[in-house]
Amino acid sequence: MTKRQTRLFFAWGTTVFSVIFIAMTIHSHTQFPTLTHEQALTVPVVAGKHVWHRKNCINCHTLLGEGAYYAPDLTKIAQQRGDAYLRQFLKDPSRYYSEERHRRVMPNPNLSDQQISDVIAFLTWVSHIDNQKWPPRPILVSGTPQAVSLGGPQPRATSADPVAMGEALFRQSPPACFSCHSIQEGVVLVGPSLAGVGTRAAKTVASPNYKGSARTPEDYIRESILHPSAYVLPGPTFSAGGQSIMPPYGDALKPEQIDQLVAYLATFK
Repeated sequence: MTKRQTRLFFAWGTTVFSVIFIAMTIHSHTQFPTLTHEQALTVPVVAGKHVWHRKNCINCHTLLGEGAYYAPDLTKIAQQRGDAYLRQFLKDPSRYYSEERHRRVMPNPNLSDQQISDVIAFLTWVSHIDNQKWPPRPILVSGTPQAVSLGGPQPRATSADPVAMGEALFRQSPPACFSCHSIQEGVVLVGPSLAGVGTRAAKTVASPNYKGSARTPEDYIRESILHPSAYVLPGPTFSAGGQSIMPPYGDALKPEQIDQLVAYLATFK
């Protein structure tokens, strides 16, 4: 290649790739309002963002892959845990985590009720950003047999059997059942362990203390998914003001998906 050809190659190559870069940048900026649902940027969301930075939450947590990795990524936490849990957790993190049991501890951020509401609004907005499956890193949840990736491929059912479909759905995000419920006996994450829930459900509906409307174990499991506060298991972290911290999933799941989860959980004897 002659010197003249080299100069032309450099000039044309730089020009072409600069044009491609500028075009991609412009295209990205035209998509940002849709990807970030910009219309949902309310005053509480912006206020929550300010609280997030003032309290240096990013020193331990990541959002959209940005931040420190001392604690879980919170990109989708609002969808995984729900408003009731986040509100109670932010008031007193020690109710749910301790250094002795989890080898980690989150200091109390000492937020006011308004600040908590703003932070939840901010995290809810973040959770609905179309992040193109990023970040891909797994979030390790204590009590699960293995790391569950919240950014990678979703688990697939091995067959069309309702139990297999329910197992895959249990591990998908959303609804991210695995992020709050362990399936190992004695391991409590946020909600009660689901080990033996099929047998426990039969005992619950037969108990005189039960005030719900279920008559069978399957009905009880279904009721727990659709109306979590119909009967709240005793436990220091399971409720707030007599109401379950688990959000109802009637609007988030299709009827056939609820049937699949019930079929799967009913096998836990």
